[in-house]
Amino acid sequence: MPHIVAANYTPFETPAKRGECTYLWHAEPLIGTKERLVGVRYGEEPFLLRIKPKDGRYIIKADKITRPAPLFKVKEALEGFCELAACERISDNISTIKPSHAAKAQEYRKSVEWFVENFPSEREVWIEVGFGSGRHLLYQAKKHPKVQFIGIEIHKPSIEQLLGQIALQGIENILVVDYDARLFLELVPSNIVGKIFVHFPVPWDKKPHRRVISASFIAEARRVLKPGGVLELRTDSENYFDYAFGLFMAEPSIELEVTKNVTPPVASKYEERWRRLGKDIYDIRMIGRDVSPKKEVGFDFAFERLRYDPKIVQRYDTSPKVYDDHFVHLQKLYRIGEDRLLAELSFGSFERPTHGYILIGPDGADYFAKRPIPTGANIKAHQKIEELLHG
Repeated sequence: MPHIVAANYTPFETPAKRGECTYLWHAEPLIGTKERLVGVRYGEEPFLLRIKPKDGRYIIKADKITRPAPLFKVKEALEGFCELAACERISDNISTIKPSHAAKAQEYRKSVEWFVENFPSEREVWIEVGFGSGRHLLYQAKKHPKVQFIGIEIHKPSIEQLLGQIALQGIENILVVDYDARLFLELVPSNIVGKIFVHFPVPWDKKPHRRVISASFIAEARRVLKPGGVLELRTDSENYFDYAFGLFMAEPSIELEVTKNVTPPVASKYEERWRRLGKDIYDIRMIGRDVSPKKEVGFDFAFERLRYDPKIVQRYDTSPKVYDDHFVHLQKLYRIGEDRLLAELSFGSFERPTHGYILIGPDGADYFAKRPIPTGANIKAHQKIEELLHG
């Protein structure tokens, strides 16, 4: 994580601008934290810097929830902040961060919000979940130039590596998104996907609820696959294979192909290593046979009544609120000036929570830096959030 360690810093008047960065406001700790936040906008993209006091020093870094990509945006934001705040810098790890080949392929990096509004459904879609080095995804995209590929990955270095290869190889049929694949499938139109690749997912033996393959994931895959489309799970974990096979077989009707140690057309470096070690590789392919009804996706997440009120601080309850199929957990609270608050919270699905912020001012309230994705659990949680904060 890019960061700067400073002996001290001096808060400055906002808004202030350095290069492409506008520093919007300072948020002071109020409930549940000793850290400070700084609102930043790089071009049109808002995010937060977090200032963490530790052992008489300050660690200044991008907030994990709102962190932008690529990393050179974070570097510029940190450098500009320390210039404005006259930081007495002790150390940093940002000196080597520079625009790379990935910067030339930023048009292929899309936010999940972009997919909500502009899902590319003009041609057949193939999706790879957790593409890692991108070797398999690049191979398939070059072999099938008329297919629209979507690569889903949360490991940012892997995303940068893939975007660099897209630029170097001149590939134009891959879009990349940094998001939870389990939630992403809820946003995909019905019956347009030809293949879903889930190759070597993290086994999560001690936390099985975090696994990609689940009953709900299988249900969404069946909805989005066109007739004859395939969900392909590939794993070196016998435990994961047994778990997934049990879920597939729990379906009332299903068509599966199961194989073991079949050599694929292209293998990742990890698979090559495992084969050298003599590990078994298991494949399960689910063939889609359903024609599913169209799914409508949309909700604006506007707050109708919520405005700044000093009583919000008094009734700000940080205990989790748990309901039948969703939850709301108000966590930290920050003050911005005299009449604005910034609430940090998590909400939505138990297995796939959404983490975010709500900026509350005299003229209304909105999510910062982006609104949630319109999943069923998020929509129900949003309505509870307004009830809890408005009173």
